[in-house]
Amino acid sequence: MEYKLSKHAVERIIDRRIDIQVIDEVIQNPDNQINENECTKIFQKKITIESKLYLYRVYLNICKKPPLVITAYKTTKIEKYEN
Repeated sequence: MEYKLSKHAVERIIDRRIDIQVIDEVIQNPDNQINENECTKIFQKKITIESKLYLYRVYLNICKKPPLVITAYKTTKIEKYEN
């Protein structure tokens, strides 16, 4: 899927030290997709980095053409976000 990064997303990705290749992996091969609302879809993927399991969450505005990454973050509190 082709997409763009919002200015806010770029700032958060840098602040949170998330590799852009990880963002791409989450969007291209998610473990799960959640429809937050009509235009916002959350892509989730579990990835192990340096022997630690993280859940990456990428928020995408799918009403934009191409879709726009709104924000992204990683968490170790995986059970909080599992359905």
